[in-house]
Amino acid sequence: MTPLVALHDVTYRYPDRTPALAGVTLAIEPGERVALLGPTGAGKSTLLQLLNGLLRPDTGAVRMDGTAITDDTVAAVRRRVGLVFQNPDDQLFLPSLIEDVAFGPLNAGATRDAASARAHAVLESLGLSAAHDRAAHHLSGGERRLAALATVLVSDPDLLALDEPSGDLDARSRRRLLDILGGRREALLVATHDLELVRGLCRRALVLVGGRLEWDGALDALLADRAMLEGFGLVA
Repeated sequence: MTPLVALHDVTYRYPDRTPALAGVTLAIEPGERVALLGPTGAGKSTLLQLLNGLLRPDTGAVRMDGTAITDDTVAAVRRRVGLVFQNPDDQLFLPSLIEDVAFGPLNAGATRDAASARAHAVLESLGLSAAHDRAAHHLSGGERRLAALATVLVSDPDLLALDEPSGDLDARSRRRLLDILGGRREALLVATHDLELVRGLCRRALVLVGGRLEWDGALDALLADRAMLEGFGLVA
């Protein structure tokens, strides 16, 4: 079977030529739930942005359903790979929450009525209906994270790529996020330092260290090996 998304021998350097990823090869299957782990600066956010087409590799290839991400395919890829940024404020920029969530369908050619109906349905599914007419800066931290998630769920992506989704959440909001993600059917790639978040959510783990893929295997096996976790700069 052709994987949903795949990287083959991908290298990426920042504009100042600092290496971010080096020779990364991996594949994610439809519906698979994968934890993307590694210390700060390991290249996790860069990898997510390569999958979404926001960045392009210096060498190697990034493919979706076997098709390379190019200028001709990137718009379709961004609808299928829903990237939720680490900072919700990078994703919420319009005067009201309903406008933020409807923006994606409108940009893809939906009518205003259809986009609004879809946005309302997604907000209701996340328990945010009552906040639909509020600006993002009037929402709590947990509400902003769910709102950022809503902006990608509205496009029915095949892969949810989440960058530190539990950052700054209190226990109640964190549990709500887990319940929501646990009930989704899309493939998940969760970049996080929060090992407890992914313990009940993912079966597979990828570990990046210094831009290199150092582990690709069962999450339970990784979590059971404290010495290996510490070697990777992760806290059990």
